[in-house]
Amino acid sequence: MNFYLQGSGVALITPFDGQGAIEHQELQAMVEFMVDGGIDFIVALGTTAETPALSKRDREAVLETLKSSLNGRIPLVLGMGGNDTHELLEHIKSFNLGGVDALLSVTPYYNRPSQEGLYRHYAQVADATDLPIILYNVPFRTGCNLTAETTLRLASDFSNIVGTKEASGDFGQITEILRNRPAGFKVYSGDDLLSLPFISLGADGVISVVANAFPKTFSEMINKALAGNHEEALVLHEQLLPVVKHIFQEGSPAGVKAILSQRGMIQPHLRLPLIEISEKLKTVLAEIDERWVGPK
Repeated sequence: MNFYLQGSGVALITPFDGQGAIEHQELQAMVEFMVDGGIDFIVALGTTAETPALSKRDREAVLETLKSSLNGRIPLVLGMGGNDTHELLEHIKSFNLGGVDALLSVTPYYNRPSQEGLYRHYAQVADATDLPIILYNVPFRTGCNLTAETTLRLASDFSNIVGTKEASGDFGQITEILRNRPAGFKVYSGDDLLSLPFISLGADGVISVVANAFPKTFSEMINKALAGNHEEALVLHEQLLPVVKHIFQEGSPAGVKAILSQRGMIQPHLRLPLIEISEKLKTVLAEIDERWVGPK
């Protein structure tokens, strides 16, 4: 399968009101902000969306709002992962996936499967849908690493496993995947700080958290890097560094939600166990945002 997504993707937040209910109007406004900011594709219901704290009904409601708001203007990737293979397959069957361009499936978390267990898990996911599947490797959160060997084995054995979001931080592993991947297999950075180095190694794009608040700057940086304009991309990378340095200090997506709330775009609320950032960090982020030069 020749998969086409590249460039700047955003792992979209889920806005809530003070009672923890989803703010669908704010979610629609976030979609417009991303489209106007030049984002190439949206990833719904990933970690940044606080998906572990969303019920199945909540997830379905978020998905329907995003599909109707986007209306096909840019591609939509749906986060669809879990640590119970059987339950995940049931979700794939029961969700209305019309209008979804691909699935992003995180490695099973907490139960720490072997590489063969990971392979069999993704084999069943691939068999359960005709949609393109992007693997998501984030050992810091899940407690297990999807090795280059297993990634490449899956890419070779299943035509609808079309890419990987790599957030291992292991450049040896990432380089091995890039060097040996099948034709058309995409590699995306899952780490905002490493986005530019990823692209310089030959990656196809990024799935970003920071782009929720700075879509124009982030997408311009990635587009310049992909076009080979590394000096211009580096200027934007350095502009984003203070944001990246501070925005994750007290957890994600609390930092990016604080910036968006300070601008009046959303309310700052998260669902427990996540909480708002400290007043001290809010002040730091507000100062960075106020000093920003150029489009955000």
